[in-house]
Amino acid sequence: MKIYFFEVASWEKELLQKNFPEAVLVEEKLTIENVRNFSEAQIVSTFVYSQLTKEVVDSLPNLKFIATRSTGFDHINVEYCKQRGILVANVPEYGSRTVAEHTFALILTLTRKIYQSINQAKNFDFNHENIRGVDIFGKTLGVIGAGKIGIEVIKIAKGFGMKILVFNRSQKQELAKELGFEYVDLQTLFKNSDIVSLHLPYNKNTHHIINKENIEFFKKGSFLINTARGGLVETEALVLGLEKGILSGVALDVLEGEKEIMDEIEVMTSSYKKDIDLKTLILNHVLVNHPKVIITPHNAFNTKEALERITKTTIENIKAFLNNKPQNLV
Repeated sequence: MKIYFFEVASWEKELLQKNFPEAVLVEEKLTIENVRNFSEAQIVSTFVYSQLTKEVVDSLPNLKFIATRSTGFDHINVEYCKQRGILVANVPEYGSRTVAEHTFALILTLTRKIYQSINQAKNFDFNHENIRGVDIFGKTLGVIGAGKIGIEVIKIAKGFGMKILVFNRSQKQELAKELGFEYVDLQTLFKNSDIVSLHLPYNKNTHHIINKENIEFFKKGSFLINTARGGLVETEALVLGLEKGILSGVALDVLEGEKEIMDEIEVMTSSYKKDIDLKTLILNHVLVNHPKVIITPHNAFNTKEALERITKTTIENIKAFLNNKPQNLV
């Protein structure tokens, strides 16, 4: 089998080569511009920045299996792959606690004004007035999405002595009783939460689950955290919430249109202009420079332990496919 790994970082090369000596390791992402250089590929493994669209898949006539090194797979046209008989596997679990810990790092950065405090100290300014924070003990955390990551966030929140409201498609009352949280509808969560944290997958049903209309229902002075997917939140809603004083702070590990920010240098090329949302791009720049916004570069997953789990599971997925026992299919 011709195996190609894309978006390969230096730290994972040795392990990949040890398990697949004949594989081709490529540092760049797979795109429509370079895909024809890899037309013989039968197995492809990418991270989330390679866009496996219908056009890219069609340019890989021998493709049989895609192993994404991520939990999310919205960068892959899975439905078209099914039509083509191409199997797709993901890494269903590698960093639930990892992302949950990053979520609380962002919460504490906002509530205790850590970023401002560090900058102020660097300027030898020890005036406390502008860096006064708030306790999270006794505050209400609204968790949107109670999957594996959401549950880990709830567990950590209990350790901080927080009250917890949860919005989720399905409800497990025994779990709610065990962990001490309450299921509510979305509007109730918005109205009563001091901090709202998103932990949903991105799809057509969750697109802009927070938007210009329902941002008005948020508790005045609340905080919003998104370590899930950028498209869950309408960017304009964040700007509106900050301008109106509805939100006291926002912390984001993901941005709507973050691909456009990464590829911004190409913004004026003809092929790029068809897809880019210039309004969102401009608003993202507003957020990046906003004093009440903290942004990390899609880094919630990025710990040594989590990355090792991703690579290990991806290797297992490919070996399982080669042994005609595919696993973790999406």
